[in-house]
Amino acid sequence: MADDYGGVFGAFPYAFRHSESWLFKLYVLVGALASGIVSLFVIFGLVVLIGATAAVPGGSLTLSRSFYVLVGLFLVAPLVAPILFVARRHRRTGSDPRYDVSLAFTGFLFMLSMYVGLVVSVPADLQTPVEPFTLGPITVSALVPVVELLYALPPLYGLVPPVVCAAAIYGVHRLLR
Repeated sequence: MADDYGGVFGAFPYAFRHSESWLFKLYVLVGALASGIVSLFVIFGLVVLIGATAAVPGGSLTLSRSFYVLVGLFLVAPLVAPILFVARRHRRTGSDPRYDVSLAFTGFLFMLSMYVGLVVSVPADLQTPVEPFTLGPITVSALVPVVELLYALPPLYGLVPPVVCAAAIYGVHRLLR
């Protein structure tokens, strides 16, 4: 049988086809979409940054452009890491549904942590008032104190949830391999 892995881009369909976990298959689809969207935001943001600073000579601006790309890499890498880890494991040792489900769960947790990090880092003048919302006949007000707490945190704390969840992805991989 031919090896249809094919590198990073081939890992996505390979992992999708070889996993027995529906949760992981869902993560492959959602993770691919999310990593594509984040990559586009980073690329378009970099184009805007270069366009806005094109007339300024190098130096510290070159460093800021490189830093922008590095931040983008730190966002995309944990999104695709569970897929790459599972594809590699299936290619080398075979299937383990517990491993697949655990990495899918930590991948979804990382996506949630990126959102939480964004909420924490919203500048005070851009924060919207927090109000209960309705889902049909049900009014949901349990999230109001959570969002208010996140708004009250210093913006630098927005880095904590994604960094912790990215480390958790690697930790789960190491623990279950």
